[in-house]
Amino acid sequence: QVLLVESGGGLVQPGGSLRLSCVTSGIVFSLNHMGWYRQAPGKERELVARISRTGTTNYAGSVKGRFTISRDNAKNTVYLQMDSLTPDDTAVYYCNANQFLTAMEYWGKGTLVTISS
Repeated sequence: QVLLVESGGGLVQPGGSLRLSCVTSGIVFSLNHMGWYRQAPGKERELVARISRTGTTNYAGSVKGRFTISRDNAKNTVYLQMDSLTPDDTAVYYCNANQFLTAMEYWGKGTLVTISS
């Protein structure tokens, strides 16, 4: 059974920071490209950041310079460090795994991030 479990969400004031984690099981983590997506109320899900199985990263323009994605293959975990948060970052954040050979995709259930004073 494949599981992606996100954690680290919560309520933070504007300008604050959060670190999201996604622990995976049931997949060969090192063979997967990993990503963080988010979905704000009334909006479509969008890519926030992605890290390839080899460590190459890319970011949505709206978060570049503020968010950092990283992975720890030994812990089967991907992280998203979020700094300088604004209310526009409020969303449910989802972890995604994409197996590079088969393109099989898996999703976590999401963690809510709320930025408000």
